Amino acid sequence: MHRDQIVIAGIINGDERILKGFYKDHIRYIKGYILKNSGNSEDVEDVFQDALVILYQKLRAGLFERRSSVRTYFYSICKNLWRNRLRKMRELTMDDCQIDFREGIHESVIKEIENSEREHLYRKYFQKLSGENKDLLDHFFDGKSLRDISEIMGYTERYTRKKKFEAKRQLITMIEKDPIYKELKATNSILEY
Repeated sequence: MHRDQIVIAGIINGDERILKGFYKDHIRYIKGYILKNSGNSEDVEDVFQDALVILYQKLRAGLFERRSSVRTYFYSICKNLWRNRLRKMRELTMDDCQIDFREGIHESVIKEIENSEREHLYRKYFQKLSGENKDLLDHFFDGKSLRDISEIMGYTERYTRKKKFEAKRQLITMIEKDPIYKELKATNSILEY
């Protein structure tokens, strides 16, 4: 349990050493599971990153109950994410033939897929921001005022505004370079983050 407390604190604080150790300790198991269940190496990285974002959010919000270890909890997040992706892929596949999106798929299904892709892009690149930028944007997304965030972060309001702009610009720049973003934009379905 003491090791779990160190890992939890490290994840919440964005401690690079803890995060690298966590990755090294867990990636092999996640990779084995996904590769055995119709996935590829890119899927492994995506699921791991998405699961780490979810774990971070749960830990930060105090929603992790210590009925199990962080490792067990993280594995279950990864497995559930991968099962959901497989289920969605199966729903889009009929008799081993990909359904033509222009024929027969209801508009809401297309929107749901696009929303899922946007959320995936956001999570993937949000995780790559520095711990300070993640914290800053988290406070804004939680609806805190500029004044409150300035006090929490120890900045002036002017500097907080500048840092928010820079963090959002960095996030948007990374997202815009991703091929998935370009595909979504090409279909005129990307929304502003």
